Formats: sequence, structure tokens, C-alpha cells
Amino acid sequence: MAMKWIASAAFGMEGMTGRDLKHLGMEKVRVMDVGGAMFEGGFADAFKANLWLRTCDRILLVMGQFEARSYEELFQGVKAIQWEKLLPMDAGFPVRAKCVKSQLMSPSDVQKIAKRAMVERMKSAYGADWFSETGAIFQVDISIRNDQVTVAVDASGEPLSKRGYRTWNGEAPLRETLAAALVLQSGWHPWQPLYDPCCGTGTILIEAAFIALGRAPGLTRKFAMETWPCAPHEELEAIRAEARKKFEEGSRRSLNVSGSDINPEAIELATRHVKQAGLAGRIRLSVKDMRDVMPTDMAGDGQGVFIANPPYGERLDNMRAAHAVAKQLGALQKRFPGWKLCAFSADTGFEKEYGRRANRRRRYYNGRIECEYHIFE
Repeated sequence: MAMKWIASAAFGMEGMTGRDLKHLGMEKVRVMDVGGAMFEGGFADAFKANLWLRTCDRILLVMGQFEARSYEELFQGVKAIQWEKLLPMDAGFPVRAKCVKSQLMSPSDVQKIAKRAMVERMKSAYGADWFSETGAIFQVDISIRNDQVTVAVDASGEPLSKRGYRTWNGEAPLRETLAAALVLQSGWHPWQPLYDPCCGTGTILIEAAFIALGRAPGLTRKFAMETWPCAPHEELEAIRAEARKKFEEGSRRSLNVSGSDINPEAIELATRHVKQAGLAGRIRLSVKDMRDVMPTDMAGDGQGVFIANPPYGERLDNMRAAHAVAKQLGALQKRFPGWKLCAFSADTGFEKEYGRRANRRRRYYNGRIECEYHIFE
């Protein structure tokens, strides 16, 4: 049975999410202007998307789309949805909402109206006056943008950035989905060396290794849709088993991924994360000042890629340090002729301090911080 799904993604990652959906063989993929990409398929397709998408935040089952400029229109639109086809009588169905540039701009009111509409529909369908909501959770998302309402159910649960390997965070954690996007946009090939000279707790390195070894990012975690009674559980488990086998085969490939950080505590956390990601012994880590990174530190031959997420200097007292790191990165690339360097930073003076303009730039947000990804060929 074909259903409509949304693979939600942060600003700048919509295109990558759409390409990944096509690589997974999804039908009728359409990249949205804002918020991700849409596709059609069954529960198995949604499970594959949860399992394999690297830059996606959530997979959402679209239940209905309509226009609403009043709370009455919202109520009738939500009530018209055939909730009983998805939700069992004991389902838990919490509602969350977000509103952008619309007549209805109160998320709390939207939540209350939508919940009431769902209850009225369920009462009629099940002939009951009260619902225990003690069963599987079906998290309902109401999104209103320019008076257009999208009603969806979250099939992921925890955001897909929660891969399961990062249980300790450093001072400025980078989301796993964003780290994967930086690796994919860098142009790095798995047969090349990759080095992160300010690797922090290791997220960029781990995501790069996942890509190189064919490891599904969601391999060891569970998704909300796995608790739904209507989902084909045996088929979903078979898909996970296939992904597990693919990683076992990919683990035999050679891998040249390494990194360092001046902070010993960060390297200690990175070591833990690498182990929890199932990559112990595959990623080399060391405590090292960026100025001390030399070509002799690199294993193997060949021109490689540096990927760095240096300090941003958001506060004025940090700006001088951020500029110093930018200069050090410029000097680092000079010590490695032929290597590409990619740096992700919110420092507007980054290129000036680095010493030249980037060949390419991409804009992303790290949380609410607007950043640029500078790629120096």
C-alpha cells in the first residue's frame, strides 16, 4: 500500500535527503522548498528511510493536507482524517504543532483543537467515550505554513540524529546529521585519507567511517513505527538484518580516517564514542595541537581531505581565538600540498584570517547558529 511520507531535513540538507531517497529506490521523490523531501511507499520503505538516511531528521507519515484560516476549519480538517485506519483503540496520540506565517499562530491552541478533533473522530469510529492511550505511541505533528496544514504521524520517535553512539557531549556538539552532511559535501572519497584536526568528540570521523564502510546510521537504534501494531514487523526485522550483514561485509574494507584535538578530555570522549559506534581500532585518535600536525603523521599515501569544525567565536572574548584557529588551518593546508581543506564556521572573518577565499561555500545551521561551510581546493 503506497502512502505519502515526509523525510524532514534542516535548511540546506533537503537536496541531499532527496538524493538519498532516490538511491534507496523510493517512488515519486520530490524535494520540498523548505523542510525536506517527500516520497511514496509502504511501511517497509519508511523503515528503510529511517535506517539509512544520513541527513534527515525524521520520517513522517502524511495523514492529510488542507487549508485552514480558522480553528473551525482546522477542527473539521483533522476530524475528516480516517484515524481509525492507523490508530488502534488504545493508541497514545499526543499532538505537537508549529505555525509559520499563518492566520493560526498559537501552537498550544492548534494542539488542543486537533486533539479534540481526533477524539471526536475516534469516538465515532470505535463507539467509545474515553480512550486510555496506554498502547503504542503515535506522535501527531501539525505543521501550518502560509495557512496550509500538514497533519502527519512521526515514524521515527527520537530524531534520526540520535544514532545511539554518542552518550557524552563535548563543549560544542555537532549534530550527527550535520556532520554527515559536511562529509558528503566535502567531496571526500572513502579510498582517500580523511583527517579532522580539531575533532572534538569524534562525530565527523564516525559519520565518515559509517559512509565508507556502508554502515546504516540507524542500525543499532529503534524507531517509533516498530511499536505500531499495523507495521509488518517481520519484514522490518529482515530489512535490519540485511543492513547488519552489509556492514559486516563493509567492515573488511580498508579505512584511513583519523583525527586529533588539543583537549585530552575531548579525545577521551571521542574514543568512547568510536567504541560505541562499533568502530574500535578503525579510527586513529591523538591529543595534538593543530600546529603540530605534519605529513609524517598520516598513514598511507595519497592526497586527502581535512574536515574541521573549529571554534566559532560567538562571544567577543572568543573571537580572537577563533581567528587564530582560522590562521592555523590556513597554515595546515600549506603544509599538505594537494590536500583539500573544508572548514565549518560561523566566524564571518574566517576567510580573511585563513588567507584566501574558499572555492565553494554552503550555508547550514548548527542549531540556531548560521554557519558557512568553506571548501578550499
